[in-house]
Amino acid sequence: MSYEQFAYLYDELMQDAPYDEWIQFVKDKLVKYGISEGSIKLLDLACGTGELSVRFAEEGYQVTGVDLSADMLAVAHTKGEKAGIKIPFFQQNMADLEGHGEFDVIGIFCDSLNYLESEDEIKNTFLNVYKHLSQTGIFIFDVHSIYKMTEVFINQTFAHSDDHVSYIWNSFPGEKPNSVEHELSFFVLDEKSGKYDRYDELHLQRTYSVQQYSNWLNDAGFDILDISSDFENFAPKDHSERIFFTARKK
Repeated sequence: MSYEQFAYLYDELMQDAPYDEWIQFVKDKLVKYGISEGSIKLLDLACGTGELSVRFAEEGYQVTGVDLSADMLAVAHTKGEKAGIKIPFFQQNMADLEGHGEFDVIGIFCDSLNYLESEDEIKNTFLNVYKHLSQTGIFIFDVHSIYKMTEVFINQTFAHSDDHVSYIWNSFPGEKPNSVEHELSFFVLDEKSGKYDRYDELHLQRTYSVQQYSNWLNDAGFDILDISSDFENFAPKDHSERIFFTARKK
């Protein structure tokens, strides 16, 4: 399965994602940390098909989107055009981010940071975010917890079915600590033949402890404003599944 094909199926996979909660989470943090006046510049890193980029733009933010996949960005461009919104999208690895100026808020949402393959890529991403963040701006990202990786994903099967597209999603232990391999099989209706075509995709994710992410943020020059979980304001617990970090330059 080519990534181009997967890009157009990605929104099917993410149709139940809590996008509204990500939007509200960011809005609440901006108010809490005094970034609620005037036109706010937001960088959506690993923006994928642009679902959050478009939603943030509809909320009045000046949005720039960056993603590694040209095919994902093609979908994002189409979404922006359909919404009547002009959003600049750029193809770039977030670990190599450069040349985009400064932003009031930089976000890496939907556990996208967990797709980076090495510790060095995460460190470089944090350093590059630091360079693109205004002095009073905030950096927000979310990651899967170790609990979610090891207890919720591994050796589990998820499925979705409708008339147009169905998928089976199996998750297995990855080769590295706290990592998982997601094997996805999509069955997509070919309307001309009335038959279903099968496409297979492999995704690798890895996470780290809250302390490790905190150390990397501090090393990159950030002060951590707060760490929370599962779209709430409480600190991560043993069974928290999604961890949120909010940071600002020291």
